[in-house]
Amino acid sequence: MDLDESFSSESSVDSDEELQEAFAAGKLRPGLNLELPASSKTINNTAGLNQTLLTIKKNLPWLERLDVTSKPATTHKDLISQSETDVHDDFKRELRFYCQAQATVLEAIPRLHSMSIPTKRPEDFFAQMAKSDDHMKRVREKLVEKQTAIERSEKAKKLRELRKYGKKVQIEVIQKRQKEKKEMLDAVKKYRKGQKDKLDFLENLPGEKKNSQNKKSADNLRPNKKREFKNKKFGFGGQKKRSKMNTKSSALDMSEFNPNINQKKPGKTGKGKPKPGNKNKRPGKARRQKAKSRKK
Repeated sequence: MDLDESFSSESSVDSDEELQEAFAAGKLRPGLNLELPASSKTINNTAGLNQTLLTIKKNLPWLERLDVTSKPATTHKDLISQSETDVHDDFKRELRFYCQAQATVLEAIPRLHSMSIPTKRPEDFFAQMAKSDDHMKRVREKLVEKQTAIERSEKAKKLRELRKYGKKVQIEVIQKRQKEKKEMLDAVKKYRKGQKDKLDFLENLPGEKKNSQNKKSADNLRPNKKREFKNKKFGFGGQKKRSKMNTKSSALDMSEFNPNINQKKPGKTGKGKPKPGNKNKRPGKARRQKAKSRKK
């Protein structure tokens, strides 16, 4: 057993014995506390206090001591008179201290002014700071760094919220499309089974713009003249090969035949005028080669 444990056990035994002796003597009353006799009277040793004061007292000028003894200010005389009757009231006692401090200031300030001692700091007063400029610079840099980190975290938080909102909207759009697709497929199935007579659901397809301003008329959807000419010349969809070959129906179709234009008479142009003769007509290639061989 340690020394501390033995001491605590002995003290507990002594306390129990004391309680038993007090109970046997009739000093204990119902309750948990032991009633002790009243303390001795306080002795006001005025002579001893004055003697101690003389030993610690120093003859210094008033400017070094700045001690002022005064009565409470007269502006709160009514409140002070009430507080004098009740010294145990904490609020009134603190109010008396306040009034006395106010009276002391009213007495000490004029006294300092009479000694030409300033009591206020001038407006252009510059005092040396407790911390150096280098230290304050580091403090400012630390504050700026902290503020930047806070702004960066706030910005990242907003971006995360926007991403969450964007994903939420995207999920809602996908779910809406899936729902519309499912409804359309169900309607098609009902139409195939004969439960529906009309395909009215095709008029309101998903993704169709219902705004009248965004709808274009058939005239606006037509291509321009240049596009029409190119479509007519090069074809627009359909079969490209053998597109100009005659068929039985096209060969028998004489609706576009004009004899005045398409049927030419000998010696005349298409407009009925005589064709001018070409006297200096160039001979053919074979005849030119024969003429060259003869000359050699």
